[in-house]
Amino acid sequence: MSATSSFARNNTGFMVAAPSSGAGKTTLTLAILRALARKGPVRGAKCGPDYIDPQFHSAATGRACLNLDGWAMANTCLMVRAQSDPAPLIVEGAMGLFDGELPHAKGSAARVAKTLGLPVVLIVDAAKTAQSVAAVVRGMMLHDPDVKIAAVILNRVGSYKHRRMIESAWADLPPIIGAVPRSGQLSHPSRHLGLVQADERADLIEWLDALADTAEAHIDLSALPFAALGKAPHAAAKTIRPPAQRIAIAQDEAFRFSYPHMLQEWRAAGAQITPFSPLRNDVVPEANFVFIPGGYPELYAGKLAANSTFINSLKSASQTTDIYGECGGYMLLGSALIDADGTRHKMAGLLDLETSFQHRKLHLGYRSLTPLAPQTTSLFAGHTTAPLPAHEFHYATTLRANGAPLFAAKDSEGTSLSHMGLIEGRVCGSFAHIIDFNT
Repeated sequence: MSATSSFARNNTGFMVAAPSSGAGKTTLTLAILRALARKGPVRGAKCGPDYIDPQFHSAATGRACLNLDGWAMANTCLMVRAQSDPAPLIVEGAMGLFDGELPHAKGSAARVAKTLGLPVVLIVDAAKTAQSVAAVVRGMMLHDPDVKIAAVILNRVGSYKHRRMIESAWADLPPIIGAVPRSGQLSHPSRHLGLVQADERADLIEWLDALADTAEAHIDLSALPFAALGKAPHAAAKTIRPPAQRIAIAQDEAFRFSYPHMLQEWRAAGAQITPFSPLRNDVVPEANFVFIPGGYPELYAGKLAANSTFINSLKSASQTTDIYGECGGYMLLGSALIDADGTRHKMAGLLDLETSFQHRKLHLGYRSLTPLAPQTTSLFAGHTTAPLPAHEFHYATTLRANGAPLFAAKDSEGTSLSHMGLIEGRVCGSFAHIIDFNT
C-alpha cells in the first residue's frame, strides 16, 4: 500500500518506540505528528500514565491525545479508546519498547502495540555507536517476534559517513526511513516529571514547526507503516460513570494533570464540567463534586497560600460538596506545603497533612487501590471489590498525615503497601492518580 493512501485511511496507525528512554522518542514523535498534521487530520496517543507528553501531542495535532495503558486498561478498553476517533493514530511508547512492571511487563509499549496491531517505528540513538545499531535492532526483533518492528529512524547521526557505517551492517533488517542529525535546537527543557509543560513555552508553535521541518527534511514520511487498528471483538466498553452531574475541576499551570479520556467520558455520560483556577484566585464554582488534580503546586505555593478568595470558597464548598484531590491537589487540601527552599506555606487546611519538597524523595509505581470508605464520596461508589488502577509519581515527602486513610494499596505485583491518602468529612485525597474506573 502506498504511503499516501495509508495516511488517507481512517482507523490506521503505528507506534513510535525506542530501545530505551533518552533516545529522542518524544521529540521525533512530535516532529512526525506536526509534519503529518500539515497534510490532514492525525492524532497522538501516549503509552502509560503520562500527563506532560500528551499536552505536546495535542498542541502538535490540534486534537485530544489519548493515554493507553496496558497495565491499567483491559485489552477491549484499549481497542475501544483507540477507535474513538477515526483519524490516523500515532502512539508514542514509554521507556524502552519492552519495559514494564512485573509480572510479564504488562504495562509495556510492546503490549499496547500487540493489542492494537500496531507496527513499530523504532527510534535508535546513534550518537555514540555505528554498526552496533544493527545488533540492537536485530535483538529487539528477536525478543518478541509478535511485535512487528516495521521501520527504523536513526537519531543524532553525526555525518553521512556515520550513516554509511551503520548501514554497512544492515542485512535483513527493517528499512531505515530516516536519519536525523544531531541538533541542540530540537531539545526541550525538562522537569522532574518530564518535559516542562507545553503552555510554559512561549515559542511552542514555532518549535513544533521547526520539528516538522526537520521531519520533512530527514524522514521519509511516505514510508511510515500505517496499518489498520485492531478492533474490539465485543461491544464497546462502558464509559466511566461521572461522580456527579455538575463537576468543578481545577485547571491551570499548578493543577493540570487530569486524563482527557476521563473528562471526555464524564462529559459523554452527561456531566457538566466547569474549570476554575486556584492560581488566579477563582471562586470554586457551584457543583456537586470538586476535583483538584495533580500538577506543580510547589512552584506556586506562595501565590496559592495568598489566594484567600479561592481558599475560603473551597472551605465553604467542603461543607456541602464532595472534594477530591490527587497528588498536587492532595497537597493543596493539606495544612501546609514546604517548598524546595524550605519555606512553609499555609494551604487549605481541610486535611491534617503537611508535605515537603525540601528533601526530595522519588515515589514511583503503579498502585492498586481499594477505597476504605467508598460510600463517603460518589467518586468511589461501586468500587468496594474491584480495585482501582492508579499510579504514584512524585518527589514530595509526607511530614504529617493524621486522620482516616482513604485507600488500602498494593503495588503492581500485588504486594500490600501502607494505606494511602486521607479522608475528613466530605474531603479526601491521596498521592495516587487514578487511571481508569472501567477495569
